[in-house]
Amino acid sequence: MLAPFEASFAQALLDPERPLPDGISPARRFSVYRNNVVAGLVKALASRFPAVKRIVGEEFFAAMARAFVMARPPRSAVLASYGEEFADFIAAFEPARDLAYLADVARIEAARTRAYHAADATPVSAGEFAALDVDAVAGLRVTLHPSAEIIRSAHPIVTIWAMNSGERALSPIDDWCGEDALVARPSLDVEVRLLPQGGAAFLLALAEKRTLGEAADVAPAECSEFDLTGNLAGLIGWGLVRNIIPSEPERPRVP
Repeated sequence: MLAPFEASFAQALLDPERPLPDGISPARRFSVYRNNVVAGLVKALASRFPAVKRIVGEEFFAAMARAFVMARPPRSAVLASYGEEFADFIAAFEPARDLAYLADVARIEAARTRAYHAADATPVSAGEFAALDVDAVAGLRVTLHPSAEIIRSAHPIVTIWAMNSGERALSPIDDWCGEDALVARPSLDVEVRLLPQGGAAFLLALAEKRTLGEAADVAPAECSEFDLTGNLAGLIGWGLVRNIIPSEPERPRVP
């Protein structure tokens, strides 16, 4: 809990309508400090959400970020994590209403920061998977890499993010359809990948501790074109598995 002076100082810092705390003088100096704090927070958001900034332009982003700063001031001194609620704010931000995909692009960028700071973990190798008993694979469960996150969208967010982050050149999007993004840092670099059809349902089922066999049944129910072989190859090749959990032996029935 903040002391009364610190509380009033913090409130006045982000709300110019509030009176200055007792003992603060002159007002002009406090206003300069306030502007510097807000500008610093806007800069932190611009650093974390560069693709969003590029999409809307510097002026629009600055106004949107400033509105966010006023509504959602930081609750931690770690500015690298500031903006966890920015995507939800964008989704409700009326001036951005025509950019329905923008909030999901922001979710990719927020997930990239979380992946960067996630715990390190050595992924299970392809050789370890190859050594498994084929007949037992369907009953296995896996623990996904701690950096892995999935962002689902009705918009081509991976394509839009890639074209506004320098990953690929700007070009028209002819097939405007939903895309699911995988964000993970299995080694040194954070990666953003476009998941194949049914891949999000497959990975989310695994994250819920379902067996490989159960996850393989869930995905086709959502997408009839689900390719189990291709998705298993991605699961292994992308380094998404941290641990393999053996299937539990069946317990004998008690008569």
